[in-house]
Parts: sequence; C-alpha cells; structure tokens
Amino acid sequence: MRPFSIKAKLGTLVVVSVFITTGLLMVALRTKTELRFITVFSVIATLLITQFVAHGLTAPLDEMNTVAKGISHGEYTRRVSGADRRDELGDLASTINLMADDLEAVDRHRKELVANVSHELRTPIAALRAVLENVVDGVSAADPETMRTALGQTERLGRLVETLLDLSRLDNGVVPLRATRFEVWPYLSGILKEANLAAAQRGTSSGSGLHTRTDVHLHLDVSPPELTAYADAERLHQVVANLIDNAVKHSPRHGRVTVRARRGDDPESLHLEVQDEGPGIPEAERSRVFERFNRGRAKTQGGGNDGGTGLGLAIARWAVDLHGGRIGVAESTQGCRIRVTLPGVPDQQG
Repeated sequence: MRPFSIKAKLGTLVVVSVFITTGLLMVALRTKTELRFITVFSVIATLLITQFVAHGLTAPLDEMNTVAKGISHGEYTRRVSGADRRDELGDLASTINLMADDLEAVDRHRKELVANVSHELRTPIAALRAVLENVVDGVSAADPETMRTALGQTERLGRLVETLLDLSRLDNGVVPLRATRFEVWPYLSGILKEANLAAAQRGTSSGSGLHTRTDVHLHLDVSPPELTAYADAERLHQVVANLIDNAVKHSPRHGRVTVRARRGDDPESLHLEVQDEGPGIPEAERSRVFERFNRGRAKTQGGGNDGGTGLGLAIARWAVDLHGGRIGVAESTQGCRIRVTLPGVPDQQG
C-alpha cells in the first residue's frame, strides 16, 4: 500500500472533518455557543478542506484528459506532469507518458520507414528507367549487356520487396516456426556453396548495383562434425545467408569469412558465429546494426557503396527472435564477429 495513496487521502479527509466537527461541538458546549453557528462553521471548514483535496485530485485528471485527447489526434510530444507523485495518479501519469513515448517512437519509425523505402525503391527504378529510355530512344541497343543491367536492377527491386514482405510477416506474427532436427555440417555447407554460386553469377553481370566479391574465401568450422541442432531450416537459412552476405561485403580483398558452429548448453541448441576480417563495427554502433535500413558499415573496403538495403541484419534479428534465441555483436580482436544462439528443443518437447 502506498504511503500517500488516494484512499489514504480520502480517509484522512473524513477523519479531519470528524475531528473539526467534534472539536467545534466541544467548544460550543463549553462556551454555550449556539449550535447553529457551530454547524455553519463546521460545514464551511469541511467544504474548504474538501475543495483543497478535490483540487489536488482533479487537476491532474484534467491535465491527463487534455494530453490523452492530444495524443489521440497525433500530438505525441505532449507529456503529463506529476509523474513523480507517490499515489495512483502518479502511476497513471507515468503510464500515459510511457505510452506517449512508445507512440512517438512508432510514429517516428513509420516516417523513417516510408522515407527509407522510398529512397531504396527510387534508386533502382531510376536506373532501370534510364536504361529502358535509352533503348526506346535508340541511344543504346537492346544488347545482352544492356539487358543484364536492366535485369540486375529488376532483381534488386525484387529482393527489396521480398525482404519487406518478410519483415511484414514477422511483424504480424504470421510466420510459423517449423522447427526440425538437422545435421549442421551439411546444412551450413550447402548455404556456403549457394553464397559462392550467387557471387559467381553476379560477377557475370555489370552495372547491376550488386556487390560482387568472388575474392573472399568462405570457411566452415563445425565441431563436433556430427553436430545436430533443432531449428526452422528456412528461417535459419535467412539468418546465415544475410550474415554471410554482410560479412563478405565488408571483407578486405582476398579476405576470409568464417562460419563457426558449436553445441549449446541445452539439447539440440546451437552457438553460431560469422566472423570477417574487415574494419569491424564501432562499439557505439553495435546496438543499432540490427535496426531496419541501418547502413552504418555501408562503405565497402573499396570505398564504394555496397548496394544493400540495410534490411539483411534486421531480417536476421527477427528470424532469431522467432526462435526465442539471441543475436548480437561479440568482441573480436579482428574484424566483426556476430554471434547467434538458438535455444534448441523446447522443454515440452524434450
């Protein structure tokens, strides 16, 4: 029970009113004052005290009502005073302010999301339009090289739309988790082969806006070799593929990206790490690298733009969260090391 709760204040008001009335009655009996005068004085004193206490209770409520109406009309910067009160009204004020903070953050994120999506869509659309206009106007021929450039921009648009759809599904909780037991070595080996194949295929096209790094060596380290894990293979594929893609983009020439897997503490749990030899992530940015459209390391070793959308690590984080796992930037003496921990078999299935 709070020392200054509203119930305590109302109880104090009743006690004080009774004491005032009793005291005035005793004075009337001793001084032989007429009872009607004492009654009037008692009523006036009680009303003054009640008015004082009522004002202290209703004034914050009026302010909360005004701020709540403002929030309902999109005024998320308004806050309620009195959050430091040690009663129920103070708790209510704190709750309203917290709600306003959350709504303001959501509104800011929505505006940033619209701006970032517009920017990400505008770049490949403008490039694709320029290529097609040149072909239509006869400035350039519709040769295979020109068509590969147009195809590259179209593929980039497709990837952006697909990642946005993935994020939308994850946000809405409509992505089911189909976890199964699988062998880690052949599974990760297949993902690395796909990454090498995709890099080789991208290397055959030019002007696509994609980052082509066929010079980076991918290394797989699984111990023990017969290691097994319990996870959704499709969602985990998103995690590993995006982490590899991010690591490759920021690796030096002829660098090395290591994918390391170890057994976790619980049955079928998994510790997974992807480490590169690039410049690493500054400590101040480590808490933001998994935010959507964050491209704090968007400059590659060659100094150019990586052509990415800034959604890959956000996708990885959501897929890990879907498993109930953890993902973060781990300390490393060289490059960037991102660690993923998956919980394995749930207790009810164990």
